[in-house]
Amino acid sequence: MAKTATINIRIEPEIKADVEKLFSSFGITVSDAVNIFLRKSLMEGGLPFDVKQPRYNAETEAAMQEARNIAAGMVPAKRYANAKELFEDLGV
Repeated sequence: MAKTATINIRIEPEIKADVEKLFSSFGITVSDAVNIFLRKSLMEGGLPFDVKQPRYNAETEAAMQEARNIAAGMVPAKRYANAKELFEDLGV
């Protein structure tokens, strides 16, 4: 059996739950995903992705946060009985 080392990290409980659900859909654990990340980092000689600030405007950021809140069940999604109601709400 191969020797292993332990890494302890602190993350928000919601993030942990979300990544556990995501990675389990791929059939892997969070530990497996971290190992993949670390191995890919070694192969790339650094982080295996670009690190930069997102360049979204305030309106887009607000819409993205609203979508996250709806997905998390924190805000109810708007519902319409038909397309006419939707277009009226949009002012079209």
